[in-house]
Amino acid sequence: MTKAELTDVLAGKIGITKSKASEAVNTIFKSITGALKKGDKVTLVGFGTFDVVKRAARTGMNPQTKEKIKIKASKVARFRAGKALKDAVKK
Repeated sequence: MTKAELTDVLAGKIGITKSKASEAVNTIFKSITGALKKGDKVTLVGFGTFDVVKRAARTGMNPQTKEKIKIKASKVARFRAGKALKDAVKK
């Protein structure tokens, strides 16, 4: 499902215009992104949890040249599915 499809579903389900639905979807995504930038965890009960984790620096390899390269430490967003989502996908 794309962002546009999600917007269409939201507009149809609650009977609002596509532009209002798009605004709502964008606001939710911006809110989650903002919270993660601040280092907060976002928990949507029954759906899952978004958080930021640190990846340590490590040595990698360029697959074309087989040359070893250093990969810097970084922060990445992570999503862990909640129990209700896991159960829904299993069925």
